[in-house]
Amino acid sequence: MKLVIQIPCYNEAAHLPATIADLPRRIDGIDGIEVLVIDDGSTDGTADVARSLGAHVVSVPHNRGLAHTFMLGLEQALLLGADIVVNTDADNQYAGADIAKLVAPILANSADFVIGARPIRDITSFSTVKKWLQRLGSWTVRRLSGTDVSDATSGFRAMNRAAALRLNVFSRYTYTLETIIQAEHHELRVASVPVRVNPPTRPSRLVRSNLDYVWRTGSAMVRVFVVYRPFRSFMWPAAVLALAGLAIALRFVYFYIAGDGLAGHVQSLILAAILFGLAGTLAAVAFVGELLSINRRLLESLCLDARLRQLERQRERSADG
Repeated sequence: MKLVIQIPCYNEAAHLPATIADLPRRIDGIDGIEVLVIDDGSTDGTADVARSLGAHVVSVPHNRGLAHTFMLGLEQALLLGADIVVNTDADNQYAGADIAKLVAPILANSADFVIGARPIRDITSFSTVKKWLQRLGSWTVRRLSGTDVSDATSGFRAMNRAAALRLNVFSRYTYTLETIIQAEHHELRVASVPVRVNPPTRPSRLVRSNLDYVWRTGSAMVRVFVVYRPFRSFMWPAAVLALAGLAIALRFVYFYIAGDGLAGHVQSLILAAILFGLAGTLAAVAFVGELLSINRRLLESLCLDARLRQLERQRERSADG
């Protein structure tokens, strides 16, 4: 059983030594542990520091963002023959010793995808507003994904090989929320385990402000939900508009029967017709979206087979070389 710990990095030369030193060297049930650093166009010598610390290094010519780096790390970890992949932050935010907690449910075959839940309430560096937003975001993700995730935005997570093969992040901002919804979509077993955090070494680069965080995270959740739950995404608004149109139409009928005739109430009839038209349009989009979703699942199955064949060919070439 091989574990690859991937660390996405962007200008982390100062923090990387402490992060790698904190990682475990042995874990019961794991035969080998390797460290993989994905250098996202750093300009401070991060890649050289990583190599000097004995890590595998994959370098990106210019900064592509955290989501791209995460996916590149998964690809390379699979090429290295990983049975389990752990993702952690380069700024040593998470306690490296807790990697054993992360992989325990996978080793016990009780989970495919494990997320480390930070003690949000006890993190003094988080403001009250940020703590509230973190809890609200996790609650929303639980509702959207149907998973029991305590800390949806945690980047400290482990996955088995099957899960790593099925994840494919489209967001350009972050991978944390999309991968949870994808995991539920692929019927992967998702679990949360409590983990510890270290004192902060630098400000977050993803959260520029609370308003920016809400906008980026909220829009990402909406996009992901529309992609993976198109029928519900459009049918619920269609139902609301149809009910509103029905209520206004019944109001018109009431006044018409009461003897008022058409006087003063034609606008209600026009508004009801508009609402019914919008509802019908959204319902049609819901059915088309569901058909596209079915087609996407078939394509994902084909892509998975192709991905497996490509990985096998690359591993064979590496072995021959």
